[in-house]
Amino acid sequence: MEELRQLAQRLKGLRDSLDLSLEELASECGIEPETLAAYESGEHDIPVSFLHRLASLKGLELTTILFGEEPKMSSYYITRSGKGVKVERRKAYFYQDLAAGFRQRKMVPFLVKISPDHTAGTKHSPNTHEGQEFNYVLEGELEIMIGNKTTVLKPGDSVIFDSTVPHALRALGDIDAKVIVIIN
Repeated sequence: MEELRQLAQRLKGLRDSLDLSLEELASECGIEPETLAAYESGEHDIPVSFLHRLASLKGLELTTILFGEEPKMSSYYITRSGKGVKVERRKAYFYQDLAAGFRQRKMVPFLVKISPDHTAGTKHSPNTHEGQEFNYVLEGELEIMIGNKTTVLKPGDSVIFDSTVPHALRALGDIDAKVIVIIN
């Protein structure tokens, strides 16, 4: 995917501009150097949680890493319906950043669409990142695993959790799950 290749190039360029070795940046981010090398190659998916952690550690805007553009608004930013900055990095997940143009965000809101076609019958692939995460289901059914607990959320259900605990999402049924996800 072209977007993943560009993101991988920005990630490698950022590491180079920070004058950090692969091992140094991987250590700072709490991942193995081989994992970072796979991210930088553009052949391995780069989790948003990793990018969020990297942005926080380096005092950068997540939007800058994701899209290569600095956000410009500081008092408010409006995202019109269907107009959020889109990120399609994996077949199963489609992200829409709902506040991409707002500077110095203390939270990152996404509209996430999870396809059951690509998550049905697959194992959970847990993820962790600093802070907290809030998920609110708009459509479909969502299976969420947090630590050793797995539960199903339906439209109108929400959950907030410590995102340092391993967690994963999977769509159930035959329609996409649409979820508002806020990372803090």
